[in-house]
This record gives sequence, C-alpha cells and structure tokens, in this order.
Amino acid sequence: MQLDLNLLAALDALLEEGSVAGAAARLHVTAPAMSRSLGRIRRTTGDQILVRTGRTMTPTPYAIAVREQVHELLHQVRQVLAPSRELDLATMERTFTLRWHDSLVALGGPALLAAVRAQAPGVRLRFVAESSLDTPELRRGEVDLEANANRPSAPDIRAESVGETRLVIAVRQGHPLTRGRAVTAERYAAAEHVTVSRRGNLGNAIDDALARLGLTRRVVATAPTEAAAMEFARDSDLLISVPEATTRSAAADRGLVVLPLPLELPSAPVYLSWHQRYDTDHAHAWLRGLARTALATAGVSS
Repeated sequence: MQLDLNLLAALDALLEEGSVAGAAARLHVTAPAMSRSLGRIRRTTGDQILVRTGRTMTPTPYAIAVREQVHELLHQVRQVLAPSRELDLATMERTFTLRWHDSLVALGGPALLAAVRAQAPGVRLRFVAESSLDTPELRRGEVDLEANANRPSAPDIRAESVGETRLVIAVRQGHPLTRGRAVTAERYAAAEHVTVSRRGNLGNAIDDALARLGLTRRVVATAPTEAAAMEFARDSDLLISVPEATTRSAAADRGLVVLPLPLELPSAPVYLSWHQRYDTDHAHAWLRGLARTALATAGVSS
C-alpha cells in the first residue's frame, strides 16, 4: 500500500475539528476536497472515522483511540520534513563531544562552558583528548567539534578559521635569555629546547626557519601537551616555543617569562572543524557560535 502523508494531515484535522467543513477551513481546502479525503481515509482504515448523529458528526471508537497517536505522528513528520528554525535552549537536552587542543581547552573552555550553562542548562560538554593519530571520529559522529591548528583536508569535513596566534618563547625566571642583550636567532638556537608534539615529533617549522638562516637547535625532549612542556621549562634552562594566546596566562601561573620569538614565522591558525552533517543542525550552529566567541574573548585574534 502506498501511503499519502496528506491523508495524515486530513485525518488530524478531521479529528480535531469534528466536521468536514471545520477540517477544510483549517487546512485551507474546499469542503468537497476534504470530503473526498475522508472517503479515502475510510477506505484505507476500514473505519467510518466520523459518523453523523443528528446535525453533528461523532468520532468512532477507533478514531478516538488513535487521535493522540495521529497528532503525534503528524508532529514528527513535520519535524523531519520542516525542522524548526528556533531552538528552545531552556529545555534542550544534548551532549556535545569536543576534541580540542589542550591549550585551547584551557584558554576558551571555561568561557564556553559558562555560556552553555547560562543559556542551555540541559546541555553537557565532553572535552576529550586529542589522539596522536589522525582518526575519523568527526566522520563517524563520535566527535561533534574540533579546535586546533590543523585544517582538515577531507571534503566532508568543514573548517572555519576563528583566529590565529603568534609563537613566543617561554623560559624560567632567571634563564640566560632573560639577561643581557636582546634575544637573537643565534642565542635562541644555542639554547636547549623542548618541543610540543602529540606525535612526539622532534622537529617542526621552527627548524625550517632556522635552517634558512644557517642555524640548528638541539631538541632534548618532546612533550605531548603545552602544560607538560611548561613543567619541563619551569625548573631548568630548557625553553619552549608556544602560541602566545594559549600560554601567556598559564606561563605566568608557573612563574615563566614570555619572550618574543626572533624568527619570521606566520601566525599559528586556529580552526573549528565539524562534519558536514551538522551544517544545518541549529543546535550545533549555536554551539559553534559560542565556541567562536569564547576563543576570541580569551585572546585568539581573528
């Protein structure tokens, strides 16, 4: 049997209005057209739906039994075919999984969480750690929103640049680079370094910039997060090169000094990434807007 969803709307109107004329007016069709729909509904269900009693029409026991179910089914169909453009944030219940670079969680996470709790107290945020591998959680729907410096190349992954931050040096107070003359590329290269890499890479774009100047540096360790790298630097003469916006306050909390990086390097970008299935998801778009604002307010420049 081929179902006609128009009959569902007609049945709902007939059961709500209790008359052919009332249902016709409700759906903005003629009374004869609604009468024909009632005939089709009767043939489809095998029930009279409405029967005349004097000057009025009375729903049959079957019609009374399915009235609420019909109304709910029509509501669900309308939600699927014409989703609401408005969000009821006060009653929305949803859990979003966010995979952000650890420094971005520290930088913008508190402001994002505060905004979400203020607007939609039923929404929960799951911040999960980045993997050392390129994994497909965005495509599989296991992660809703990423934030890091990597622009995805997959065609079904959307990416939006929400800002950028320049690299700076962080060292302990009293470090040799904090004394005497200005920090030069030569003095920078001569120090011992800790790099930040979730994959454990010893080299990065800094080494390429130094090589163009005929310089090399000695990387003695890698750390998976900027927080761990700052712990290495706090009690030694090791230095780290990190994004300014994401580490200035954290460095100050650890007693580290932030110095300018003496190399010509482009600013580090910050991207929000999500799967294209969420392009028209209004709740997801709302979250992206809050994330964008939280990162900008916390210091990621656009």
